[in-house]
Amino acid sequence: MVDTAIPRARRPARATYTVEEVADPQSVRPLLEADRAYAAYALAHLGPELLPRTRWWLARPDGPAAGSDRGRGLVLQTTGGLGNAMVTLGDPEAVDAILALHPGARFSFATFKQEHLPAVRRHFILSRQSLMLRMAVTAETFQPLDTLRGGEVAVTRLAGRDIGRINRLYSSEGGPSSYASRNIAEGVYYGVIVDGRLVSIAGTHVVSPSQGIAVLGNVFTHPRYRGQGLATVVTSAVTAHLLRGCSDVLLTVEATNTPAVRVYEKLGYETRCTLYETPAMRKDPIGALAFLRRALARRRSHGREVAR
Repeated sequence: MVDTAIPRARRPARATYTVEEVADPQSVRPLLEADRAYAAYALAHLGPELLPRTRWWLARPDGPAAGSDRGRGLVLQTTGGLGNAMVTLGDPEAVDAILALHPGARFSFATFKQEHLPAVRRHFILSRQSLMLRMAVTAETFQPLDTLRGGEVAVTRLAGRDIGRINRLYSSEGGPSSYASRNIAEGVYYGVIVDGRLVSIAGTHVVSPSQGIAVLGNVFTHPRYRGQGLATVVTSAVTAHLLRGCSDVLLTVEATNTPAVRVYEKLGYETRCTLYETPAMRKDPIGALAFLRRALARRRSHGREVAR
C-alpha cells in the first residue's frame, strides 16, 4: 500500500493504492484496447516478440473502489525497440503511486497523457513539453504518394548494412546518432538516395504484426534537401509497407508543426488524440527514494507484499 505522491493540499482526501507487478500482461489488454490509438506502443509490446522485454505495473485504489476498474493506473516499462521507454495509462493519482515506487530506468522515452504531466514531472526531468498529436491511418484512409512534381523519386528499403549512412544523416544537424544495425533490421526503414548519399528517411518506433499495430517515426530529411516533398514520399513508402501486415499504423507529431501535420493528412492520417512524448531523466539517479518508498509500502501492508 502506498500513499499517492500528489501533494495533500491538492487532493480532497488521503488516497492509498495497492501497487503490484502484473503477472499476466495479457490481462491488461482491455484497458489498452479501450484507448487503442494512445496505447499503440504498449499494445505492440503484448506481442510475443516484444513481451519478454517488458515490465507492467498496476495500481488499484484501496477502499470502496478496490476490485473495480475505477481509479486504476498502469505503467509499462520496456527495453524493446530503440531503447528504454515508458507508457502511462489511467488515473493520474494511480500513475503517480506507481512512479513513486517504480520509476524505471534513469533515462527513458516517456509517453503520457496531458493529465499525467504533473505526476511524471514530479519524478522525471523532461526534455520536451510540447503537446503532440497521435495520428492514425488504415488501408481505407491511406492515400499513397510515390511521385513528386517534376518526376519520380527512387525510394529504397534500407537494411542493417546501411547503418553508417543512416547515422550520418540523422547527425547532419550536429546531434549525435547511435542507431544500431539491429534497430534497422527489426524495423521498417525507407530512404531516398541521391548521388550515393542518403538524404531522406522514415522508419518505425515499433512494429507488431501479431497485434496488428505499428508506430511510424524517425522521419528526417537533410537540411539541403528539404522543401522537395521527400519526407512525404518516404513516409508514404513506410506506411504502405506497414499496412500490408498491420491494420493500424500510427505516428506522433508536434501539434504546432502545421507543415508536417498537413503532409500526414495528405497521406490519409487522422488525429486521434493528444499526448506528450519526450526523453525523460529520473530525478533520483540511484533509485534510493523509490527503494525507501517500497520499504515503507511493505511495512504499511503489515506483511502483505504489494510492491515488487
